Amino acid sequence: MSERNLFAGLLAPRFFANWAKLLLPRIQVRLQEGRHGNWPAWTKCLRELPKLAPTTLDFARDIVRIGDETDCDDVTRQSIETALRRFHPWRKGPYAIHGILIDTEWRSDLKWRRLEGAIAPLTGRRVLDVGCGNGYHAWRMLGAGAKSVIGIDPTLLSVAQFLAVRHFAGDWPVAVLPLGIEDFPAGTCAFDTVFSMGVLYHRRSPFDHLAELKGCLRSGGELVLETLVVEGEAGRVLVPEGRYAQMRNVWFIPSPPTLLSWLARAGFRRARVVDISLTTSREQRSTGWMRFQSLADFLDPDDSSRTVEGHPAPRRAIFLAEAP
Repeated sequence: MSERNLFAGLLAPRFFANWAKLLLPRIQVRLQEGRHGNWPAWTKCLRELPKLAPTTLDFARDIVRIGDETDCDDVTRQSIETALRRFHPWRKGPYAIHGILIDTEWRSDLKWRRLEGAIAPLTGRRVLDVGCGNGYHAWRMLGAGAKSVIGIDPTLLSVAQFLAVRHFAGDWPVAVLPLGIEDFPAGTCAFDTVFSMGVLYHRRSPFDHLAELKGCLRSGGELVLETLVVEGEAGRVLVPEGRYAQMRNVWFIPSPPTLLSWLARAGFRRARVVDISLTTSREQRSTGWMRFQSLADFLDPDDSSRTVEGHPAPRRAIFLAEAP
């Protein structure tokens, strides 16, 4: 299957009317500009995955479950696990596919628990998930009743992981596309809910990012914004010199009052904080499916309240706001 047909299939008209015509040319440009050397190997692996009919599907609980271990024999299950491990490292999850538990670096279900009771119900909503990774939260949004979910992430490994999960889950109104928010035409105002989780601090211009998010929301639609924050009063912003918790591209980490003022200045209404939590090794850690360094390696070994660079340890907050 050609790349165009692959992504055209994700944007099936019955789920995403008019989006294919708008986004497929942008996807093609992205693939040509940002092609990863492993992309041909990943797509070959996707083509070779066995096709199984899942006897169970559950997108509404902590572990996204697709099928169970009775759906195939041990030999087939082992071949599936071997194939899925070729998409290492798995950052977001967890998933269970035909009895194979993909224990990802992030317990993304913990973040979902922190926000699911605070956001507007997703039933019947069109949702955009910006910086969605491999789509774990997109499946949870579908499980919460969303009418359709488009996730965007320029990292091709994340897209390949989503395609592997979708191969076993089947045809649902959820897509993960190799795009950034800047690839969406300004002022589409097409979505009822827009999520941006773990993205803002990677943007050189946080105000531009907030404007892009607002431009994707219909009037009265809800923004769900999760980001790193620091403690402090209005006006405090940490601008790390060099790395933050070993991340290179962290630009601005505001205090919650500062980000609330940014949201108001960007034109959002009813901005509020619904959760502030320290990130712990229960939520982010190395596993057999993500064998590289993780949070424990990024904190000062003598003082877990600081990063190895001496900054405050990761603290994340969830903000809700309404488009005018």
